[in-house]
Amino acid sequence: MSRVALREGDITQVETDAIVNAANSGLWMGAGVAGAIKRAGGKGIEDDAVRQGPVAVGEAVVTSAGTLKARYVIHAAVMGTDLVTDAGKIERATRNSLLRAEELSIASVAFPALGTGVGGFPYDEAARIMIKATRRHLAGDSCLEEVLFVLYDHEAFKAFQRHVEVQNPSS
Repeated sequence: MSRVALREGDITQVETDAIVNAANSGLWMGAGVAGAIKRAGGKGIEDDAVRQGPVAVGEAVVTSAGTLKARYVIHAAVMGTDLVTDAGKIERATRNSLLRAEELSIASVAFPALGTGVGGFPYDEAARIMIKATRRHLAGDSCLEEVLFVLYDHEAFKAFQRHVEVQNPSS
């Protein structure tokens, strides 16, 4: 049975098979989560990503993870190069990231709060969308044992915690 878990902290430091990058459709890595991943894992991650772009907003591509603890980075294009996002883009980027994880046959993947940094999307709404999409995905046949949401900001962590508790009242 797959589990959804939460952690407050730095996604670049987690030990999972893959981490998700909140990317733009050009796949270049500037500020926010993308910048942190590039600083921690090396510029080669961005070089690999850019070679696969541009992609449609909502799509996701996989690169190596450079010197990160993870094996892969899944770049979820949650916004265009205009750096604007919305609920539909976040839902598609979450769903496609989970599909890329399945294609890799991995056991664990960690997500940041997609679209909430540079994209400026509200934490509470992003949490609702992402957790709903994740639960829907995990209800089917999945190789994923754990989907971890790693939230750098305490306010984001609390928002995701509220939505995990609402959707899983027994925990």
